[in-house]
Amino acid sequence: MCSTGWQTGDVLDDVAALVAERNRIDAALARRVRAAELAQAPERDGQKSMASWLRGHCRVSGSVASRIVGNGRVLQHLPVLAEAAEAGLVTAEQVAEAAKLVAPQRLAAFAAAGVDLGEVDGVLTGVAVERDHATLVKVVEHYLDRLDPDGPEPDPTEGRSLTISRHADGSVSFRGHLDAVGGEKFQTAVEAHVQADRPAGDDRTRAQRQGDALVQIADNALATGAVPVLRSVKPHVAVRIDLDDLASGAGTADMGFGATISAARARWLACDGRISRVVFGPDGVPLDVGREQRLVSGGLRRAVELRDGGCVFTGCDAPSHWTDVHHLVHWIDGGETSLENSALLCERHHTKVHHGFRVERQPSGRWRTWRPDGTEITVPAHLAPIAPTAA
Repeated sequence: MCSTGWQTGDVLDDVAALVAERNRIDAALARRVRAAELAQAPERDGQKSMASWLRGHCRVSGSVASRIVGNGRVLQHLPVLAEAAEAGLVTAEQVAEAAKLVAPQRLAAFAAAGVDLGEVDGVLTGVAVERDHATLVKVVEHYLDRLDPDGPEPDPTEGRSLTISRHADGSVSFRGHLDAVGGEKFQTAVEAHVQADRPAGDDRTRAQRQGDALVQIADNALATGAVPVLRSVKPHVAVRIDLDDLASGAGTADMGFGATISAARARWLACDGRISRVVFGPDGVPLDVGREQRLVSGGLRRAVELRDGGCVFTGCDAPSHWTDVHHLVHWIDGGETSLENSALLCERHHTKVHHGFRVERQPSGRWRTWRPDGTEITVPAHLAPIAPTAA
């Protein structure tokens, strides 16, 4: 809502002040996260890293969590830049750009080349405070070129990356980078499908045709079985839907990686897919195989996956294909191999549960987790403002 009493300059001053305050808060957060990382604080809640703790307990995305952790390391190595950030003069994005120079291998390269890191710190800070972001990027690239004037070693895997992000509506976006040879293989495979699928009257854009080609490549790989087996199960597109919804086409269905689709879409997938009937009771898949079988059957694992969806340890977002089926009461202690006595846990948290942590399923279906000292791990953590300390 605008007020005629406000002058344009006042509004812009407020914006600048808020940006500066955000910069100070971002710097303080990065510093505190670094302190927690050095203290191995995430272990208290059964997490391996501050990035995973931030994802599970503070509801931030993986990319944001990684940036906060990386920025904390930058501020530790570049004190002049840290001082400017804490004064609100440098943004978190600028600090993240400087992170390229303080990775362990870069620091070693600086030392080997006799480069004064303090000098680099001063130059970067001056550029970050006085120039635009693009100039800082060029300065960082300049230092990287000085460290390695002949280019990177010819190991193609070092430069390859792929990041996949799922959005609230279930759609997926991704970004990546491939070396020249890997990129050629990728483009060749995509182009083969693009050129093979050019029907008359096709009005799709080039980008749309390439997107369809990528999905077709995945379809072919899954259909032919030319992908590694996951957890003793052949990889497949999993869709969970109640029988009544499948029959009527109403309602929704849940997919293996957590996306929600319409029942109508699920019916379309079922046209050429195999339907497995899983009944959570005595008449369908054998959910309780008793004491005679210690290992989990395919039918039981499928039922546990459908119920739990992924690792049930509080704060963990590992998908089902990263998990083991854990006996809540150990088999050796008399626990049965049954749905009631099973829980999905990723490898890390499966180990944690065997070393003092405890998970328990409530009658409501909610899972809860306790530390070895008996205190409960809760998510999301309270994000209440920090009270000011007395002077």
